[in-house]
Amino acid sequence: MGGAALRPGSALTGILLTVCACAAFSVLDAGSKYVGALVPIFMALWLRYSLQTVITIGIGVARHGTQVFGTRHWRFQIMRAFLFCASNGCAMMSLRYLPLAEFTAIVAMTPIAMTLVAALWLRQNVSPLRWVLVVVGFMGTLIIIRPGGDTFSFGALLWPMLQLLANTTYQIVSSQMAGKERPLTTQIYTSLVALTLTTAILPWVWTGQMSTALWIGAIAMGVGSSIGHLLLLQAYEHAKPATITPFLYSQIPFALFAGWVLYGHIPDHWAVIGMITIAIGGMLSVWLSVRESR
Repeated sequence: MGGAALRPGSALTGILLTVCACAAFSVLDAGSKYVGALVPIFMALWLRYSLQTVITIGIGVARHGTQVFGTRHWRFQIMRAFLFCASNGCAMMSLRYLPLAEFTAIVAMTPIAMTLVAALWLRQNVSPLRWVLVVVGFMGTLIIIRPGGDTFSFGALLWPMLQLLANTTYQIVSSQMAGKERPLTTQIYTSLVALTLTTAILPWVWTGQMSTALWIGAIAMGVGSSIGHLLLLQAYEHAKPATITPFLYSQIPFALFAGWVLYGHIPDHWAVIGMITIAIGGMLSVWLSVRESR
């Protein structure tokens, strides 16, 4: 990976792959919002994981053969999959209360939220400036959700916060295992375990009502998730995380566009201010990480 990052034009390739991955994740979220509003959450997750597992295993076997299934970290794989399911379930619940762009902006707080985890769980030293950025990100979230406002509901606060907690823990666990497993292997086992969990619950939640529109939404979830993660893995092979991370915020305008096209939603000026606040805080956090590493 390090050698690839030194090739001329490699960083630009990594950036382009990241932007394409964000577009795919917006397709995933748009499909999740639609399907999650029509069927029970666990049925929607099962539809996503079924397609995601087939696509991921197909890509993994095509690239590495049966060796892609070799793993030495079962506990890590299972823990990561549980957190993945929890994050996805909370995301679908959040999308029942929030438009795509506003939800995406709150999810973009994950790099900032990881500062809290680093301080409270990993006992790492956190600079005063990083704490300021945590406050800035939290303020941006409050501006979007606006507790006490006319459109506020308890679900609009609860589920995004739970999703942020689950996703942050998921990212921390993943970072602790970086380089210890083949990325595609980890992605395959995350999909397989998640599919097994939702399959066990499926008999109690299956509605049997599968329309053409519902299948399109399910395909959007499976393809968007699989392609998005694959493109992001490719991006990290071309550029360093510090180069890529700021461009992850490109998912916000993609989500805004998808929300406008599919649902006719245009964020008000307060929501836009909140999104910009979170994006600025996140990019400053990346800049601070680069400066500290030097």
